[in-house]
Amino acid sequence: MFHNKEFKLFFILLSLLAVFIITLGFYINTAAGIIAVASVLLFTAAFVAFTKDRYDSISQISNEIDRVLHNDDHIFISEAEEGELSILQSEIMKMTLRIREQNDALKQEKTYLADSLADIAHQLRTPLTSANLIISLLKKNPEECERKILLREAEELFIQVDWLLTSLLKLSRLDAGIVVFQNERIYIKNLINSALSPFFILMELHNINIQTDIPENAVIYGDYNWLSEAIQNIIKNCIENTKDNGNIEVRCEDNQLFTEIIIRDSGAGFEKTDLPYIFDRFYQGKNKYTAGYGIGLALCKTIIKEQGGTIIAKNHPEGGAVFLIRFTK
Repeated sequence: MFHNKEFKLFFILLSLLAVFIITLGFYINTAAGIIAVASVLLFTAAFVAFTKDRYDSISQISNEIDRVLHNDDHIFISEAEEGELSILQSEIMKMTLRIREQNDALKQEKTYLADSLADIAHQLRTPLTSANLIISLLKKNPEECERKILLREAEELFIQVDWLLTSLLKLSRLDAGIVVFQNERIYIKNLINSALSPFFILMELHNINIQTDIPENAVIYGDYNWLSEAIQNIIKNCIENTKDNGNIEVRCEDNQLFTEIIIRDSGAGFEKTDLPYIFDRFYQGKNKYTAGYGIGLALCKTIIKEQGGTIIAKNHPEGGAVFLIRFTK
């Protein structure tokens, strides 16, 4: 308290005023002087006691702020009587809670980032290891026919790596919130046709039949390119999990409340233990016919969610997997 310059200045002024009052009192008469001395001493004692109490409260608040800055997990902001200090303590309590929440969020993000980097490294290691093995086989100068097979396999592996890195980049951009989605009128029929077009040859090779039932006037509002990407990831998942000579059905329900896109395949469906984690990043289900990276559906959900839609996955009662994408009106 006595280290404060303002308090020292005020105390000096108070002392000068006290000397003046006492001098004036004794100048009048002795009784007035004694009364002046008693009044000054009483006022000074009350002032010092009151100021000390205020400074003790401020010191306590300062210590509590210091504990906040040092990430103390057990912080108690004492309650004060009504007044400026009570308001200050209330604001510090709010600040403390906010800082705790931000610290917890940062810890979670740090842990998530570390886990994600480990998953990314693992996902990249598999195709790159296979590519290195193919390169070592090519160094042995195999026959031309075998060389062509190895080169084709290497090309497919590098295509997978390129898709993986591209998808991870898109996810990171979405997580960072730097993607600006367009809000345009989209006809569902055009959107589905655009999403299916890259897979026509692949479906023909595996004799997979595609059936669509989309009303001509069914529309939603969003970003055409990003939504097409999301649906392509679902179609890709359905193709990978549908056997040869299988079926994929895409239809749309449009009413006054919502517009829903239903995509169903004739594959084996999902394991019950997988259903809660289908859209989790890097999660690979148990019932897969082809190797996956656990990124496509995670990217799909993020894209749809960011544009105000919802997506769920479940098993159809008659077999196969069903994806339901809904946009409310």
